[in-house]
Amino acid sequence: MNRNLTPIFWMEAILAAASGFLLVLTLLWRDWIEIIFGVDPDNHSGSLEWLIVLACLCIAVLSSVLARQEWRRAVRSQ
Repeated sequence: MNRNLTPIFWMEAILAAASGFLLVLTLLWRDWIEIIFGVDPDNHSGSLEWLIVLACLCIAVLSSVLARQEWRRAVRSQ
C-alpha cells in the first residue's frame, strides 16, 4: 500500500520516537545527564530529570498527534 506521506510526517514521527526514548531513558536511568555530560546542574535533587520527563512527555504526545493527523490526511487523499 503506497501512502503519500510528507516529510513533515516523518519529522513528527521521529521526534515522537526520540522524545519517547528520552522519556523512558530518564525514567529508568536518572543519572545519564551527569554521566554523559559530566555536569550536575541540579545538585542531585532530581528536579532537572523530572523537568526532562515532563518536557519529553509533552513533546511525544504532541508529535504523535500531529503525525497521526498527517497519516490520516495521506489516507484520505488516496
